[in-house]
Amino acid sequence: MKMKAFITLFAAALVLLCNTAVRAADGAALGETAKSVLDHYLKIQTQLTKDSIKGLDAQAAAIAKAVRNDETKTLAPEVAKEADTLAKAKDLAAAREAFKPLSASLIKYLADNKTGKGVYHQAYCPMANASWLQTGKDIRNPYMGKDMLDCGELKD
Repeated sequence: MKMKAFITLFAAALVLLCNTAVRAADGAALGETAKSVLDHYLKIQTQLTKDSIKGLDAQAAAIAKAVRNDETKTLAPEVAKEADTLAKAKDLAAAREAFKPLSASLIKYLADNKTGKGVYHQAYCPMANASWLQTGKDIRNPYMGKDMLDCGELKD
């Protein structure tokens, strides 16, 4: 009976170890700060697809705050600056322009850390000459909005 319990415990430990190794190979799960930043980012992306800047200032300010308050320095300080610029945007055109460098930084972060694969998809719009992140596989272009919502292509 002791041997059966030992084998069960050993098998459970092996499964846990393998799951951890697989997650590490995929880039591990996002940290709390990165997850928070990406959650706010996706809300901004969604608003821009609707041709709206409503709430963008608060979402962008939350990104800047999360980055600045992160003691582990998960994301580069430039992300906070880019979010501040977006938070100050007074119109849709300025918001979309400010969204470009923020998107580029977050895309680079995910690529450098080999994380978010299968959850976040990089899309690209040739007309805006810019990329963004989204969770769905149907293109939802924040740079063209309602007029050309499906303009672009997934890069991953």
